[in-house]
Amino acid sequence: MFSLWPCLRLRPGTRVHAISRQRVHKLASLKKAATLPPKKVQSLLYPFGELEAYLDRSVDWTQFKLFHPSLEDMVKAEKLFYSSPSHKIDYYISAERMEHVPALKQPEVCFIGRSNVGKSSLIKGLFSLTPEVEVRVSKTPGHTKKMNFFRVGKVFTIVDMPGYGHRAPKDFVDMVEPYLYTRKNLVRTFLLVDGSVGLQKADLIALEMCEEIRRPYVIVVTKIDKCGHGALLTNLLNLQDVVKTQTASCFPQPFLVSSLQFCGIYLLRCFISHVTGSIRLTDTSQS
Repeated sequence: MFSLWPCLRLRPGTRVHAISRQRVHKLASLKKAATLPPKKVQSLLYPFGELEAYLDRSVDWTQFKLFHPSLEDMVKAEKLFYSSPSHKIDYYISAERMEHVPALKQPEVCFIGRSNVGKSSLIKGLFSLTPEVEVRVSKTPGHTKKMNFFRVGKVFTIVDMPGYGHRAPKDFVDMVEPYLYTRKNLVRTFLLVDGSVGLQKADLIALEMCEEIRRPYVIVVTKIDKCGHGALLTNLLNLQDVVKTQTASCFPQPFLVSSLQFCGIYLLRCFISHVTGSIRLTDTSQS
């Protein structure tokens, strides 16, 4: 029977971080998720697994399981997203130009995507264990107008970039491209695509930009709860074809997430912790 409890038992001397009750998602921690039925837990941790029953056996989906860490590794990564006096997680600064960008030495990851793709909601989900971190989320597309920097202790920084497309800042290109080209401590760019509608023209342009920069990036498929399995699989097949035929710097595995249902958040936390060198994984392949 699938259970998280063996890897969530506290060892003697382990400190338990106090979490503010205000605005904490009911599934923010793996310990909370472990109270759900095993099948539901599996879909939260590895959301692609829920789609496998709808797949044709002739389709090769191995690239969707390239990064498949153990539960222990996910717990290890989760600890980095708790704030403490010695490991402070906070909003640091916003910037409109490279000359305003802070000179930080720790590894950095950034999130870019079309306006209203759910970028700020996803970042809010990642930081849900530290609800005092203010990540502004709006139903109005184009809410994020600046590059917003969030420090995760001294281990890494997460940057929320302005959205492109509808209501994007007029100087979006002048703001974002120099950052992507010149930021030396940027270890991974996460390009968000709306899973309910699939790749759009603006997404393909952003993908071309990432390819021109020739730095590693990852595609995150958001809002997987907003459409049926058939529509989502169709969009993923199209995405798979584009990644195979038109990219060289993109990690082959897209990460499926739902900020509302919290699917895929734990896996993404673990991947961010991994690529920033913040944790050492015991295993990254499917067991």
